[in-house]
Amino acid sequence: MATASARHILVASEEECNDLKQQIVDGADFAEMAAAHSQCPSGQRGGDLGSFSPGQMVPEFDTVVFNEAVGEVHGPVKTQFGYHLVEITSRDS
Repeated sequence: MATASARHILVASEEECNDLKQQIVDGADFAEMAAAHSQCPSGQRGGDLGSFSPGQMVPEFDTVVFNEAVGEVHGPVKTQFGYHLVEITSRDS
């Protein structure tokens, strides 16, 4: 079974999510941005969610993590929790 590791930043609005994404593209550190802005407890770990398999996260999250490019920041990804920026740090098939 596939596994992946990812980190994310969870915020309330798409606008804030896009703003944070641009700051990261412009050179801001993902982990620092997660610690400062994420509404998820994982923010205190730089947004690190650890390793997980398909089905352990909400479907919108799984779709990104198991299909998009590793090492890039994806989003905004809208879920029932809010808007996420997702960085896939590794993935095994």
